[in-house]
Amino acid sequence: MDNNNNYDWAQKSVFVQPQTGVVAKKFFANVFLWMFVALSLSTFSAYFMSANAEFSSFLRNPETLRPTTLGWIATFAPLGLVLLMSAGLNRLSYGALVGVFVLYSVLTGLSLSFILLVYTSTSVLSCFIGAAGIFGIMAIMGYTTNIDLSKFGPILMIGVVGLIIASVVNMFIQSANFSLFMAFIGIAIFTALTAYDVQKLKRIGEGLEANGAQMDADTKKLAIMGALSLYLDFLNIFIYLLRIFGDRR
Repeated sequence: MDNNNNYDWAQKSVFVQPQTGVVAKKFFANVFLWMFVALSLSTFSAYFMSANAEFSSFLRNPETLRPTTLGWIATFAPLGLVLLMSAGLNRLSYGALVGVFVLYSVLTGLSLSFILLVYTSTSVLSCFIGAAGIFGIMAIMGYTTNIDLSKFGPILMIGVVGLIIASVVNMFIQSANFSLFMAFIGIAIFTALTAYDVQKLKRIGEGLEANGAQMDADTKKLAIMGALSLYLDFLNIFIYLLRIFGDRR
């Protein structure tokens, strides 16, 4: 799930520093509302799939837990939907973007349902709470800090690309120690990305306010893309915490 969340949509916004007004606050509230919707849909679909052995068998072999053909499709489909939302932002209507975002959230939950079969419920809940705590602290820091975090963006993106390449390599070498090392690096990168993305979204909202924008369809589409960015940050923190601290059944 090491998805690159450096979207082109962010580059089209004006980064200025006016006082936060109504539009900026509504934009920021919409971002977190859609992020909550995505997490809720993913959690529900993951629980539903793991709790129904008959449905779960369509995605994974009950004995080996290896993905079936349909399981591989469910695993890689969310990545395709992320690319669709990012590349087709200007062409997709607001309703279509919402539909793709909802579908992405559900499919991500389905693809991660095996987590509830591999790890104990206690460790999954503990890591989820831990991820929420880390995310919350870094979100507050990103929103309140006066330090310009934009200069760290390229470095963090390089780190994400490095994680993706390392993950592909480890699919062949199957090294547990290397996987554990990447988990620690992944937590560090996506923890920093959380603060970076929150500050970026705050400035986007302020830029919209300064330009006299309203909460129209285009602004709401930006909020959905912002929610996707934060959702990916949280999800990766959670998964990497689970790799380190999760207790297997």
